[in-house]
Amino acid sequence: MKIGPKYKIARRLGAAVFEKTQTAKFSLHEQKKNKTTRPKRPSSVFGQQLIEKQKLRFTYCISEKQLKNYVKKVIAASKTNQSDLLYKNLENRLDNVVLRSGFVKTRPLARQVVSHGHFTVNGTRVNIPSYTIKKGDVIAVREGSKTKKLFESAEQNLKEVASLPWIKINSKDLSVEITGEAVYNPQELHFDLNSVMEYYKK
Repeated sequence: MKIGPKYKIARRLGAAVFEKTQTAKFSLHEQKKNKTTRPKRPSSVFGQQLIEKQKLRFTYCISEKQLKNYVKKVIAASKTNQSDLLYKNLENRLDNVVLRSGFVKTRPLARQVVSHGHFTVNGTRVNIPSYTIKKGDVIAVREGSKTKKLFESAEQNLKEVASLPWIKINSKDLSVEITGEAVYNPQELHFDLNSVMEYYKK
């Protein structure tokens, strides 16, 4: 997915949706800039929903078509807790698990290493970034890829990453096990899933 100028997109959306914008330097720059610019006019409800949708898209680096398909599946599957289900579906993407676990530092790189077949799921090589991970699955660096320069610091990265309660990390084997499900907590996110769902229901 072609993204474009990340700093400009993050400023337009008002959220640090990319790893390179999640730094103290970027935050300080934005604070200084906001002091010298005029306040923005309040947008319409539709405009706010559009922004939340874009925040979500760029956070997970997925296309409009992919996000629309996720929303359709959620609406078809449940009439309640739709935001929670959408969040779990996005968090259960293989490229997301690779990123969250600490194998790589950025989402585009997570998508790339999965696409190039560097990871296995339960021992089977998988090269589909959107592959859905389930509880009990074991994701590991493929044996033939462990010696590649790309993963030379992976063991140390896995040791240092802030582990999530639903992912059990085995740094020695360069593998992780899914022990539960991602929990939707709106306070921890910079996008509003309820607004995203309302956007697509219109």
